[in-house]
Amino acid sequence: MATRWGLCGAGKISHDFSVAMKTLPPGDHQITVIASRSLERAKDFSKKHGVPKAYGSYEELAKDPDVDIVYVGVLHTEHWRVGLLFLNAGKNVLCEKPFAMNSRQVKDLVAAARKNNVFLMEAIWSRCFPVHAEVRRLLAEEAVGEVKLVKAYFGSPQLHIPRSVEKELGGGALLDIGVYCLQFVLMVFNGERPESIQATGVLLDSGVDESVVVVMKFSRKRIAFCTFSIAARLPNDAFISGTNGSIQVLGPMHCPTTLVVNNKKTEHPLPEPHLPLNFTNSTGLRYEAEEVRQCLLKGLKESPRMPLADSVLLTEIMDEIRKQVGVVFSQDSQ
Repeated sequence: MATRWGLCGAGKISHDFSVAMKTLPPGDHQITVIASRSLERAKDFSKKHGVPKAYGSYEELAKDPDVDIVYVGVLHTEHWRVGLLFLNAGKNVLCEKPFAMNSRQVKDLVAAARKNNVFLMEAIWSRCFPVHAEVRRLLAEEAVGEVKLVKAYFGSPQLHIPRSVEKELGGGALLDIGVYCLQFVLMVFNGERPESIQATGVLLDSGVDESVVVVMKFSRKRIAFCTFSIAARLPNDAFISGTNGSIQVLGPMHCPTTLVVNNKKTEHPLPEPHLPLNFTNSTGLRYEAEEVRQCLLKGLKESPRMPLADSVLLTEIMDEIRKQVGVVFSQDSQ
């Protein structure tokens, strides 16, 4: 039986997700429903992507019995509300990153998933890429000895994009792209909580972070260093330095196709899209979709590649970074 997907949101990321789905066997994955707050947008999307059903509200999708999992691809600020709607309707959920606006909201989502006994995963697609799987294998084998230092960079000029810069839309570098650097560090250090976090950054006039530098200290004298910016272009790669060698994930580190281990390069190419994409390497969303399918087939309620504990810790770290840098969202006082 194919896994039947319902898409929540008819924006750019849902477009790319649909294009990525076409690179997977139709016997394994089918998008059966698209829901938008605008029925017109939903109908346009369904025509373009060949999706059988279109709804003009998220509530209709929540009630649809012919959906195995909902992919939530709406604005950051809506993830908590919409996520709870689907979880409380007994739906399995794959929710785009960041999971929610703060750790309290994330814990609400996790609690709702457990209460309703449904699958929940934060869509950190990076974790599902073959390059990341290879990094985990190398670390398990201690291929570079003991890891001492992890560095991750992500900078993309996007000051012209409203959702990146406006506080009401959940803007800022941290929530949009910094999350990828931090999740990489947590993956390398197996979801361990850092002993200390030091962050400094500069804010836009709107009150969200433009550029941030974070240094985290872990047990056994290990350090992680992250830099992210929505004003400057950065190399967008990640490094793991160990006592016996190094691993480099070449940019784009959040959706990578090239790995360099002790100066030896390997390529993991992506399938070609049948329609133009909005974001880099988006056909790689196929790996995340397949990870969800495998979890559902096994009856799992969370993904071992991106466990819910990692999502909670990730957001707690982001809360601390925002506190140090001085970014406060209205959701923090609700």
